[in-house]
Amino acid sequence: MAPSFAARSIRCGWTESVDIATWSARSPIRRPIPGRAWSRPWSAWRPEGGIGRCLYFSRVNVPGGPGPLLHHIGLYAYRRAALARFVALPPSTLELREKLEQLRALEAGMRIDAAEVATEPLGVDTPKDLEQARRILAPPNPMERT
Repeated sequence: MAPSFAARSIRCGWTESVDIATWSARSPIRRPIPGRAWSRPWSAWRPEGGIGRCLYFSRVNVPGGPGPLLHHIGLYAYRRAALARFVALPPSTLELREKLEQLRALEAGMRIDAAEVATEPLGVDTPKDLEQARRILAPPNPMERT
């Protein structure tokens, strides 16, 4: 993860009103695809200069209609008290339905802000993603020539 990601997370989570900070990147998908479910979560948030308050997270394209879609990267920076509160909460109705733990925080009234970053880091959400990550992280083989 690039240090700039962490710096943007700290900036968006620095105000007293924010419980959790996270990141999102614009998706190359420009419009929702009706009925298409995704393995990676999307975030819906109100942008304010590249940082915004998260309104919802879903595995389907949200919001509907024209405009960019934001892919939630899935890393978090918690305030210590917010983390203690979050782990003490039972799973919420929307969390169980969408299989997205951040909905537990939103349903409990916690504030999540997201910073928009220019590039989406490699996600490891499927066996194919894991294979790719292992290839990238594997030490070079001196016997192979490229």
